[in-house]
Amino acid sequence: MTVAAEAGLRAAAWVRSPPGPAGECPVGRWLAVGLTKAIETAMGSLDPSDEDAMGPDGVVVPGRGGVTEEVMETLMAVPCVLPEADRLSAEQQLRLLAVASADAGCVRLVMADADTAIVHRLPARMCASLTYTSRPDAAG
Repeated sequence: MTVAAEAGLRAAAWVRSPPGPAGECPVGRWLAVGLTKAIETAMGSLDPSDEDAMGPDGVVVPGRGGVTEEVMETLMAVPCVLPEADRLSAEQQLRLLAVASADAGCVRLVMADADTAIVHRLPARMCASLTYTSRPDAAG
């Protein structure tokens, strides 16, 4: 999962990069610190062994994909926070939404069925989308 960790680092660097008063407002600080930490943590912590499993009593025991609930909540909060991120252009907001979605999607793929996801290279495809979306040369 080194590829995922590297994609997460690149994405977090892009999230920190837009110009503007990142540290001067609560949303800017959250994007620059809280969200970037969640992106890096999620992609660096993916654990295929932490997938959904069947418990001894036949009840599904949900996996976490190696990622804490707090990190997932941070990633899932992006759509709610975007309207307040008015320092970002519409394209930057859309790319930020795509980054958070790809990140959360990787985690969900791993926790739902890691073996199938890995065999079909789904996390690798999500990482490619994450890398493409957070590339620094894109218009912003």
